[in-house]
Amino acid sequence: MNPNGHHATMRAIRLAPLLLATVVAGCANSGGLHTNGTAIDAATLHSERSFAKIKTTQAAWPASDWWTRLGDAQLDALIAEALKDNPDLASADARAKQAQSQVDAQNAKRLPTVNADASVAGVRLPTTAFPKPIGGSFATYPAVYASFNWGLDIWGGKRAAWEAALGQARAAEVDVHAARLSLSVNVARAYVQLGYAFAEKDVADAQLKRANASHALVKQRVAAGIDNQMQVKQSEATVASAEQQVAVANEGIDSGRIALAVLLGKGPDRGLDIARPKVLQPAALALPPNLTADLIGRRADLVAARWRVEAATKNIAAVKTEFLPNLSLSAFAGLTSSSADNLFSLPARFLMVQPAVSLPIFDGGRRRADLDRADASYDLAVAHYNATLVGAVNDVADKLANLASLQTQIGAQQRAVDAARQAFDLSRQRYRAGIGSYLDTLSVQQQLLAAEQRAAALAAQQVDTSVRLVQALGGGFDASGQTAPVAVAAP
Repeated sequence: MNPNGHHATMRAIRLAPLLLATVVAGCANSGGLHTNGTAIDAATLHSERSFAKIKTTQAAWPASDWWTRLGDAQLDALIAEALKDNPDLASADARAKQAQSQVDAQNAKRLPTVNADASVAGVRLPTTAFPKPIGGSFATYPAVYASFNWGLDIWGGKRAAWEAALGQARAAEVDVHAARLSLSVNVARAYVQLGYAFAEKDVADAQLKRANASHALVKQRVAAGIDNQMQVKQSEATVASAEQQVAVANEGIDSGRIALAVLLGKGPDRGLDIARPKVLQPAALALPPNLTADLIGRRADLVAARWRVEAATKNIAAVKTEFLPNLSLSAFAGLTSSSADNLFSLPARFLMVQPAVSLPIFDGGRRRADLDRADASYDLAVAHYNATLVGAVNDVADKLANLASLQTQIGAQQRAVDAARQAFDLSRQRYRAGIGSYLDTLSVQQQLLAAEQRAAALAAQQVDTSVRLVQALGGGFDASGQTAPVAVAAP
């Protein structure tokens, strides 16, 4: 053996670790990059004192068909129609399908690819480079061949990318439930507003009738020499104002019907077929037990936010594998010949197998930028989840406080209505007994109508707030036990 060759080989072996260390040191690396987001623990959002006076019952969680408890079959039919025909739901469904296609695409990247091709090449070689008979002749070379490629997922990056897409797809699926809830809530609220518009119309019609009666009485008193033209003009102004209020009430009804037609995905004529709503029954003032903990699985927006945090975590894992060496395997096999006669003979076959290792060394900072963006996306997803969680708990508290206040207001307003009605009845008794004047009766009636209008507004507000509480409690959605944990990005 050549001693010089032996020494050269030994030096190469000793230098190999140093060369490898030098290459690795020069490789792209993820040092110094990390996430900053920290998910809020729902248990830290204390609400014990805020909910201390609210009774708790498991029945306080809304049912999936919560609107049926409002007690109006027409509303039930309208919500069913909206859930079937509203174009916004079609958009949500399309987004879910789009997200699922990304799952399929990422899963396909994990699998090997096999392709088959056939070709015929025509070649004429120049005589200046190749002597005859090869040069100057035209020959065809038919070929059939197949290729195999597989990028091995030795670090799990492709699986992580697939799981990230899967998390986004699950979030998009939950978004469909959120869109359905939002639509049903909007239909119910528009229906409540339409009912209030009819109640306002009742009061406006009564006010106009009262104003016309007062105007007629004033003209009689002027004719009798009791009043003068100033009182006539004042009564005419009252009549005109009452007519304007009737027009406003009619506009409210028309607007309410059009708003419902939009939510149903139909033209304005559909709204004309909507009859006057019944008096709706508000939800009982109650609170589910373990609200803060269970709300995470009861609100679609919270579930979707958790899935997006999970997806962001998997995306970071996928991006980090881009900094590591990778192994791929390729194979190429086929048949080729200078003529079709012997194309499928054994001498025409060829085969190539090519395992390859890649190691990122320098990329101008692209991989670090990708990881920095993935970290920021995780922080953004966590921040969105935290904001949604805080907003959800306080949303429930706000609606419960509103309902408690409205109960008190409605009770007080009902006493005001009862007193005004009693005063109106007494004024009519006095008028019939010849003690009081009819003008006094009409004046007292105006107070009664104003009290009734306020009572109708409070009743509509109570039902509307009940519907918004249903939305705050998740609207019947239940993903308990199926929600993703709030994942933490690994260092």
